[in-house]
Amino acid sequence: MAEKIKVMIVDDSALVRQVVSQALATDAGIEVIATASDPIFALEKMKTRWPDVLIVDIEMPRMDGITFLKKVMAERPTPVVICSSLAENGAQATFEAMAAGAVAIITKPKIGLKSFLEDASNDIIQAVRSAARANMGALRSSAAAAAFNRPKNTADVMLAPASHRALERTTDQLIAIGTSTGGTQALEAVLTKLPATCLGIVIVQHMPEKFTAMFAERLNSLCQIEVLEAKNGDRVIPGRALIAPGGKHMMLKRNGAQYVVDVADGPLVNRHKPSVDVLFRSVAKFAGANALGIIMTGMGDDGARGMKEMHDAGAKTIAQDEASCVVFGMPKEAIAMGGAEFVEPLSRIPERMLELAGQG
Repeated sequence: MAEKIKVMIVDDSALVRQVVSQALATDAGIEVIATASDPIFALEKMKTRWPDVLIVDIEMPRMDGITFLKKVMAERPTPVVICSSLAENGAQATFEAMAAGAVAIITKPKIGLKSFLEDASNDIIQAVRSAARANMGALRSSAAAAAFNRPKNTADVMLAPASHRALERTTDQLIAIGTSTGGTQALEAVLTKLPATCLGIVIVQHMPEKFTAMFAERLNSLCQIEVLEAKNGDRVIPGRALIAPGGKHMMLKRNGAQYVVDVADGPLVNRHKPSVDVLFRSVAKFAGANALGIIMTGMGDDGARGMKEMHDAGAKTIAQDEASCVVFGMPKEAIAMGGAEFVEPLSRIPERMLELAGQG
């Protein structure tokens, strides 16, 4: 019999501790070994029994969740699921937690908390199970909003596949990147290595609403290239990276000789919005051999089919290797489908990108 996943819940709300414990108790493969009302109590309990996964609030007495997360990561890297408010200040704090090493996020409302947690019990269970599989050796920071047990649409709900080969190669080239769990760290590692003259980049990182703008601002402060949260009609130009906003799909289109992005609402695709498959299909359709596609660390298979479509349309494609992934899901599926022409460790991807783009 497989060993149970040992979970500790650290939250100053007795209601959250109770309801989350009850939700996890419905899964025979998960055991809540302890709860604590703040990180100081949690650290004491962890001296005698260390959990496999921590569920942590951000705003708590005596020590905030981010400081606690950093202490845990410094002492013994452990998968952490953040349980955070949807409020703006909570969103900022949660983003900082993702940068510190959290592997998943459960966003909770200020009101209607009990009913929300009860309704989200499947999401909580899946977040814990996914967190338990995270490769902490590869993790420095990550972000993922768990979205499970929902209808799994394909990119067909947003746009039809290409019916013919895209326009012949022109001088206008671009790079498309898709990632999920572990992606915030992976994107930072890649984008900070790129010169200001790099090809235009379009990015889907699975992330909830309100987080993508802050994520783009952070990267923009670190990179030579300009990094923006995409707005409908934004041009894809050299020296600029556009990140799909949380809660919206992003598609590439051609406007005369220029590439622009179409930011639109729509159904979840592969249980995500934004979806990597939607972006990659649009790149295959409108850029074809003028594109370079990259799929990095992430859970599930979003982007795998889209990368195969890009590959078949003549694009160069790269998948991140297993050893450097936090979760080897999306790249693994892309490789299995034959969509990845090259498989590279994270440290090598920026150099490989520039080589394939003719800028190395």
